[in-house]
Amino acid sequence: MNQAYAVPAVAVVVLATVLIGGFGLRVSRTTSDFYVASRTVGPALNAAAISGEYLSAASFLGIAGLVLLHGPDMLWYPVGYTAGYLVLLLLVAAPLRRSGAYTLPDFAEGRLESATVRRAVSGCVVGVGWLYLLPQLQGAGLTLSILTGAPRWFGGALVATVVVLAVAAGGMRSITFVQAFQYWLKLTALLVPAFFLLLAAHGDPAVPAGLPAESGYLGGAGSGQPLATSRADHPLYATYGLIVATFLGTMGLPHVVVRFYTSPDGRTARRTTVVVLALLGAFYLLPPLYGWLGTHYAPELSRTQDADAAVLLLPGRVVGGLGGDLLGALVAGGAFAAFLSTASGLTMAVTGVLTQDVLPPRGLRHFRLAAVLSVGVPLAGSLLVAGVPVADAVGMAFAVSASSFCPLLVLGIWWRRLTPPGALAGLLAGGGSALLAVALTVAGVVRTGWLHTLLAWPAVWSVPVGFLAMVLVSLATPKSLPPHAGATMARLHLPEALRAEDEPLGERP
Repeated sequence: MNQAYAVPAVAVVVLATVLIGGFGLRVSRTTSDFYVASRTVGPALNAAAISGEYLSAASFLGIAGLVLLHGPDMLWYPVGYTAGYLVLLLLVAAPLRRSGAYTLPDFAEGRLESATVRRAVSGCVVGVGWLYLLPQLQGAGLTLSILTGAPRWFGGALVATVVVLAVAAGGMRSITFVQAFQYWLKLTALLVPAFFLLLAAHGDPAVPAGLPAESGYLGGAGSGQPLATSRADHPLYATYGLIVATFLGTMGLPHVVVRFYTSPDGRTARRTTVVVLALLGAFYLLPPLYGWLGTHYAPELSRTQDADAAVLLLPGRVVGGLGGDLLGALVAGGAFAAFLSTASGLTMAVTGVLTQDVLPPRGLRHFRLAAVLSVGVPLAGSLLVAGVPVADAVGMAFAVSASSFCPLLVLGIWWRRLTPPGALAGLLAGGGSALLAVALTVAGVVRTGWLHTLLAWPAVWSVPVGFLAMVLVSLATPKSLPPHAGATMARLHLPEALRAEDEPLGERP
């Protein structure tokens, strides 16, 4: 890839992010602006912002890399990433907005009236956020290394710095504009090159039509990819693990959930989710195409740990010349936008929790300190787990989210008998077991056999464990039922017109 074009493209994306974030500083005046953009974000802008932060390194680089490595079976990733919003639309979006909370810990405390549950949820939010930030920083390091030959840590450090500047400048109001801009940039960065790639490939008789059949278990995945063995040995179970994690994990991702608090009301939250489904559906048509082209133009990547680089390298290999350099620069800019937008959303979500539940509440100064902590810890961690493919790392975060927050949200919204001890039991049993499984997988404690497969894809068993623990312990502790559970359930499900607008959940007359 020609650095003369790619490096300026990345620089333009970084500069635009900082400038748009600076604009957010001018319009952010209140605490509500920083946390939920004063609940005034309309469906079109909010949907673009949600899509911008959701389409992470796993979507932009990782899906193509996995299709290159494992073939068409990996199309479940984009299907699951999109379908997760359908589940969120049906079960969570509107009631969550009606809760009037700022964060998931706010919702948990208001629904269950327990400071202990709030602290447990805060820990889960920070853990999932950090786990999801790791692949964003890894992807940034990979991209900048390919573009400039810089060490892998430098790209992650650059993203961390820009994200802290954007979040600290204007909070949620600021990153809403940043992420909406970055969605359209990412879509353009894949769509335009895809048009020229298809034209070039159409004239190449060596490229057959259609996706290669079952190429997934032939291209050696390398020892640095801990989930490859479990896919090859038990592909059906791995597929189910992926489906459960992505379908149910979306609703608990902290950077996604916090977005619904910015909608004016529950009806707008639902409309926002419908638009998100359309925007994600359009985007996810593209990464599998790059993966298919990679099997013909960059097959050697399937034998290394750099399959995620296929999207970056294809324009130069397929089109070539000045046109390939310019298209490669556009893709590079879009890839960096993916890292920045998702990292911004995650940093904002983790920062909100650290500010409210960890650091002393001393205003915007500690908000900005929390922003530094939010991205600094995963930046250090990204240096230790560099061998995990980007999409696999994101899949692990989805598994932990599905096992902890999905039971809490679904039962908290739809089951009146949920008690604080039940919620704690479910968070520890479901989320804790999934997190332990992920840690053991990354550490390579078990590398083969069914035990490795079960640990690598824990959502199949850890999500039911979370639900079962919450239900059984809640039924065993009926005296712990929150005294205002009935009123809270009514608030979650009644239209806003029937009650005082924006009365925060948990405040009682």
